[in-house]
Amino acid sequence: MRSVAMIIFPEVQALDVSGPMDAFVEANAFIAEGEGYRMTLIGPERQPFRASNGMLLAPDLTYEEAKPGFDLVLVAGGSGLPEAAPDPRLITCLHVIVGAAARYGSVCTGAFVLGHAGLLEGRRVTTHWQNAPVLARMFPEANVDFDRIYIRDGALLTSAGVTAGIDLALAIISEDHGSAVALAVAKRLVVVAQRQGGQSQFSPYLAAPAQEGSPIAKVYQHVMAHLRDRLSVADLAEQAGMSPRNFARAFVQQVQVTPAEFVEQARVDAARNLLEGNDMALKAIAFECGFGNVQRMRLVFAKRLGVTPNQYRASFRRS
Repeated sequence: MRSVAMIIFPEVQALDVSGPMDAFVEANAFIAEGEGYRMTLIGPERQPFRASNGMLLAPDLTYEEAKPGFDLVLVAGGSGLPEAAPDPRLITCLHVIVGAAARYGSVCTGAFVLGHAGLLEGRRVTTHWQNAPVLARMFPEANVDFDRIYIRDGALLTSAGVTAGIDLALAIISEDHGSAVALAVAKRLVVVAQRQGGQSQFSPYLAAPAQEGSPIAKVYQHVMAHLRDRLSVADLAEQAGMSPRNFARAFVQQVQVTPAEFVEQARVDAARNLLEGNDMALKAIAFECGFGNVQRMRLVFAKRLGVTPNQYRASFRRS
């Protein structure tokens, strides 16, 4: 049996815990007896405590009781982790049990715990798209990928937010027992065995500028109202009342992308909204959103989201 330790704490995200655990337990039904997974919950105390959704969780071992010998160690995430430092006992527990584990990692914001434990240095990692910029700032020695659903860097495994823990577990099952077993588990859980694309499919690209009435806010409003237009840097600079050179520099400083990238992102966001909400032909959507033609829209979707417009519509169409 492969022993899997899931490290938890009060206000943990319940699905970060139950999603991977259910995948591993379901896998046992398709694996020879004695070759499956044995789950252990490790928490601050053995008494039950509540997850973020109010569910009671009862650890099998305390942080102090956990000893080396687990094959896989995972740290679940929680909404408080980006702001609050984890329990020092949790960090000590990690240092005790990770060294002997063949694989270790995190689900969602559990990556922040790994960062506090000094386990992300020089490693390529991911987390929930909303928290990825904070992770990158807090632990600059880590190479944070903002888009991947899950990443393996040697023995280190990290996943994106919440349900991505199931994707990570399925990848581990496939590695251990083959893709047929992983597919069987995915079917049992009614999920896809391997999602196409990255987190960009699920995250809104654009947020309104913080300062209403600012030159950048005016440009934002102009772009969203004139997606069909050419929208060159010179056009946008005119809207901001600045020279093209000064505008381009100021825009990158404030928005963290070039004007051209911003326009492309805005067009993708608009197209996503149309693909989710109605049956418009791809040709019409490409025209309305300023791509010019369907081929160009497909290329941009492949680059930005990792899926085609049709694949996106099939996955996210609102009923």
